[in-house]
Amino acid sequence: MKPVAYPFSAIVGQDQMKLALLLAAIDWRLGVLLRGDKGAGKTTSARGLAALLPEPAPFVNLPIGVTEDRLIGGLHLESTLKGNPQLKPGLLSEAHGGVLYIDEVNLLPAHLGDALLDAASSGVNLVEREGFSASHAAEFVLLGSMNPEEGLLRPQLLDRFALSVDITAPLDVPVRQMIVERRIAFEREPAKFAEKWSEEQQLLRSKVARGRAQLSSVYISNEILEQIGTAVCAAGARSLRADLAAVRASTACAALMGNDAVEPHHVDAVLPLVLNHRARAAGRSAPPPPAPSNQPTDSTTRDRGAKEAIERIFSPQEFVTPAITVSLDGAKQRGNSHEAVLDHPGPVVAARPTENPNEIDLRATLTHAAIETGTVQPRLSDLHEKVRQRRTGIRYLFLIDSSGSHAAQEKMRLVKGAVLGLLHRSFRQDDEVAIIVFRGTDAQVILEPSHQIDDAAAVLEYLPTGGRTPLAHALELAKTYLTPSTLLILLSDGRANIPLRGNDPWQDALESARDLNCRTLVVDTESPGSPVRRASVLADALSATLIDLVDLANIDVLTISKASV
Repeated sequence: MKPVAYPFSAIVGQDQMKLALLLAAIDWRLGVLLRGDKGAGKTTSARGLAALLPEPAPFVNLPIGVTEDRLIGGLHLESTLKGNPQLKPGLLSEAHGGVLYIDEVNLLPAHLGDALLDAASSGVNLVEREGFSASHAAEFVLLGSMNPEEGLLRPQLLDRFALSVDITAPLDVPVRQMIVERRIAFEREPAKFAEKWSEEQQLLRSKVARGRAQLSSVYISNEILEQIGTAVCAAGARSLRADLAAVRASTACAALMGNDAVEPHHVDAVLPLVLNHRARAAGRSAPPPPAPSNQPTDSTTRDRGAKEAIERIFSPQEFVTPAITVSLDGAKQRGNSHEAVLDHPGPVVAARPTENPNEIDLRATLTHAAIETGTVQPRLSDLHEKVRQRRTGIRYLFLIDSSGSHAAQEKMRLVKGAVLGLLHRSFRQDDEVAIIVFRGTDAQVILEPSHQIDDAAAVLEYLPTGGRTPLAHALELAKTYLTPSTLLILLSDGRANIPLRGNDPWQDALESARDLNCRTLVVDTESPGSPVRRASVLADALSATLIDLVDLANIDVLTISKASV
């Protein structure tokens, strides 16, 4: 028995999300990315969308650990073993005419994301397996949801989502109460609840059906195209997919409202959805430094001098660093909401004989049988399994001490240069970088997880230096960004002087350090020969690899293995 889906019409609030999903229901090419907190209704809304599409509209929930054969399609095992090779359709075929939903799409292995791209944009899936090829229609609404704290999407996949919505759970008490009341009523009597909302559901279905029928006849003028192009360029979105998404979305919006032509207010309604995940592309370069005022008075000169004594900005100094290699074997689940991703299958790189294959390689099995016996009837000794290459990117999580001690002898230039040097030597395609700085009274995230080194360079360029050292707060904040593949890199002299829980800042920092369990590199930025060596004690508490900042230039490769616990 098919379970009753929560009615789309009963969803409270989230107007931007509902608009994006309704536009996708009218034009399947408008894939939607839902970003935000867990428990904000992303999955419920995705399931509800399928009920608004023309029946029968399948809803396919793509598992993160799905194999490539299951996603795209592969050889039918039984038929092939009987000597009649046939292709078996995958999930892309099953999703045709409906919704393909990927929860935590940012955790999807890269090779599976690549397999989705062509089908999602063209509506046709080409299957080529073991010398056989076939194609089938794959027109589906691509929906993805994610929590940005668990990592960002690769730019290639992110840009394929036409629309994006940031979702947060409401903090208004009456609204939350209404959401909970409706959910409880649905869980107690799903059929009765669905019946109560049937009239609103039917109105939405009719609206979507009319919009789909009218879509191809909606007129869009050159003036509207100019309006779209101007807005996209102003946002700095270089990809032409932004323009195409805006045109399709505004056309779908006009069709949804029953209008024959696209008007400026249609464009205004959809542009935030189109540019939400693309406008950041304009911010790759660092912002210009503040211009000095002309002919400052003595008082303003004194004020500025006092401020610079507290905060100064140092540009990075070029610094030779080692390349970092990270061992991910045996990683455990870490972080607040991140599932272990190390077992996701990667691309097939080889085949090996085994009588107990986890994933049978039909081509290698049949080839071996043909060579050994002259038939394609395999024996137990002919069985081969696929060997997949693990593809797991590293999250480089930098904790950077930007307190006043690093202003002495302009040491912050070396610290910034070391961060960029480590990234340039070690960063790979599937990796990401996040940066937390601590100075003054607290720590703050200045770069959310990003796949672009240029983002790190931009935020570091004008990072101020000065103030005290809230080390414990930085370590606590780092906990929320840990994943199984995180490498924590702490650059500090360890001189904590802002307490977090008690009256002893140093003991607070050590307690926070002992709670962390991840691969960690501590770069001691204290001057050589100092008798304090707080960073060394901190490294012991973190079970970390320790190296002096000045010694980085003397190492070619630095290997970081699992933290000891």
